[in-house]
Amino acid sequence: MKRKVLITGASRGIGRAIAISFAKEGDDLFLTCKDNIEMLKDLKKELEEEFGISCNVYPCDMSDFNRVKELSDEIGDIDILVNNAGIAWIGLLTDMEVADWDNVISSNLSSIFYTCKLFVPSMVRRQSGRIINISSVWGNVGASCEVAYSASKGGVNSFTRALAKELAPSNIQVNAIACGVIDTDMNRKHLSEEDLDELEEEIPAGRMGDPLEVADLVLRICEGPSYLTGQVITLDGGWI
Repeated sequence: MKRKVLITGASRGIGRAIAISFAKEGDDLFLTCKDNIEMLKDLKKELEEEFGISCNVYPCDMSDFNRVKELSDEIGDIDILVNNAGIAWIGLLTDMEVADWDNVISSNLSSIFYTCKLFVPSMVRRQSGRIINISSVWGNVGASCEVAYSASKGGVNSFTRALAKELAPSNIQVNAIACGVIDTDMNRKHLSEEDLDELEEEIPAGRMGDPLEVADLVLRICEGPSYLTGQVITLDGGWI
């Protein structure tokens, strides 16, 4: 049976890999991105031609509640929600402007509140649904020079655990994946090759994670037992 899957931030990296993995399962997709709509349109064409699914794409700033409301009105009910959209900001807290802080928190944390507020009611009515939030190991332990990012992902982790308790009686499972260093454009944008090499030396697995590994775990959680809920699962090669 085809599932309706909404994946935010799906034009590149982890989100793109997740979209490909669900397409291989034959599910119908609803994909968003903020800026790279042409990349998302190319992905839509690729997935529809290769897997024969329906793939709808939307330019959407997930930190804007009104825009997310428009999105939910257009999409309607979904079976699976993957909250992947997010941004990073690296630098000293004292150098961070209030606007930068607000942007990180709204993009990484408020966006998840918006999607859940709008899509959960229909899940409750149907007594069925899965929500996966893409988090970070920095939400578990914090990172120097990434205070806002760490705070936002810590919020995602707590949000996940709390909402899981709230929705468990309605047979809706809410889990998160706390990713370590994944080989994405975002990490390569903010970290030099030297930085990445040093990180790989620290990671017991000896390498960065692949976005496809995150996608595989998302699928496994969605297909796992309904008793699995409220968990923040770390995927970091034994690093943290």
